[in-house]
Amino acid sequence: MRIFPVLFLLVLPLFPQAASNGPGLTLEQKEEFLQKAKLKSEKGSNKGITGTVRATLSDGTITHDASIQSINEEKARFEGTAGTEINFRDTYLFNIAAYRLGRMLGLGGMIPPSVSRSHAGMNSAWTWWVDDVLMDEGARIKQKTMGPDKDLYGRQTLIMRVFDQLIANTDRNVGNTLYDKEWRLWMIDHTRAFRLHVQLLNPKMLDKCDRQLLAAMKGLTMDALKAELGPWLRPAEMKAILQRRDLIVAHFEKAGPEKLYDFLPQR
Repeated sequence: MRIFPVLFLLVLPLFPQAASNGPGLTLEQKEEFLQKAKLKSEKGSNKGITGTVRATLSDGTITHDASIQSINEEKARFEGTAGTEINFRDTYLFNIAAYRLGRMLGLGGMIPPSVSRSHAGMNSAWTWWVDDVLMDEGARIKQKTMGPDKDLYGRQTLIMRVFDQLIANTDRNVGNTLYDKEWRLWMIDHTRAFRLHVQLLNPKMLDKCDRQLLAAMKGLTMDALKAELGPWLRPAEMKAILQRRDLIVAHFEKAGPEKLYDFLPQR
């Protein structure tokens, strides 16, 4: 395995204003709100199949919604619409892991904060409900639009595709890619990611890569992953991230500098 130097611990979010999305809170403040705010009401979400609950929380000053997922299933063999999957896991833990890994890579403005908290007697992921959603990917396709800035749309989409290959996300469907009113792309619902595949799910998705994202991926180490993701991922799942990382890095190093672009802020 190739060894790369450590370049980071935690980095700033993707967009300078993204951490203030909603009531002007930082990512850390959103995490604290999700952990401590009182549950005022809840209802089932009308999308998805993982038993998502939409809850309204308040700390006395701020009122905001959260998505709560408690699913935690594991099967040696699973028959799904995409075929047979071995060592299947569908778990709320991966929502938290995806958010925390995203922050490590500088994608804090593309994945909403997610924390661990009990709900109805079960450990669950409580995730910040994305503010000002304009549409999901399904609606975008139907409307045949890329928004007012095709370059913004394209560069964010390329980042999502690289991230999904890194985490082996088997469920990036049209309902879990959102666009807000400023056409920022948000990735949600990662309960079927972090597979044990050491190969990439679809290398053809790797067209171009943000230069800062590539540098951050190079900086990933097992020690850094254990420190940040240890409570949420198993050692084999973290090892698989690094193995896929090596393939992604090798792909873009072979492709050359013309396949790199600048979008994320430099650290």
